[in-house]
Amino acid sequence: MKTPILDSEGIRKSIVRIAHEIIERGRGPEQLCVIGIRTRGDFLARRLAQALREMTGRDVPVGVLDITLYRDDLGRMEASPAVHATEIPFDVTGRRLIVVDDVLFTGRTVRAAMDALTDLGRPESVELAVLVDRGHRELPIKPDYVGKNLPTSKEDQVQVHLVETDGLDEVVIGERVA
Repeated sequence: MKTPILDSEGIRKSIVRIAHEIIERGRGPEQLCVIGIRTRGDFLARRLAQALREMTGRDVPVGVLDITLYRDDLGRMEASPAVHATEIPFDVTGRRLIVVDDVLFTGRTVRAAMDALTDLGRPESVELAVLVDRGHRELPIKPDYVGKNLPTSKEDQVQVHLVETDGLDEVVIGERVA
């Protein structure tokens, strides 16, 4: 059984709130760029950039980062993972980067994203925005912006569905099927 956590309006409000928090931190939007971790982080990053554009009147560059080859579990995967292109149409050096992902769990995806970004240049800063923080970190990684803090057990499965990939916007939680 799946329990709904956020519906489409809850996701929209979370993104708008994160955009407000980013602006409130200041330092000007001139060097601000948003980078989504493929796949759902990509679409959330685009939505966040749109919210920032509506609030500031400035276009915010958006990129997408594929972290497949930076994962620390590549050798343990049964099948060869699909590698997609990283699409960052700007130089990250000297920029304030907001890395966006759907769910923060162990922190390993974010660690891989930071490794991938350092191969592209030296940003001024890297901040993390997540739609859902479910806890259970294995690495010392903490988000700067969170849409929803969601206490879970390690056995729970948090699923983010987005219109762009799944036909609807929702976050649901259920027990992991063995």
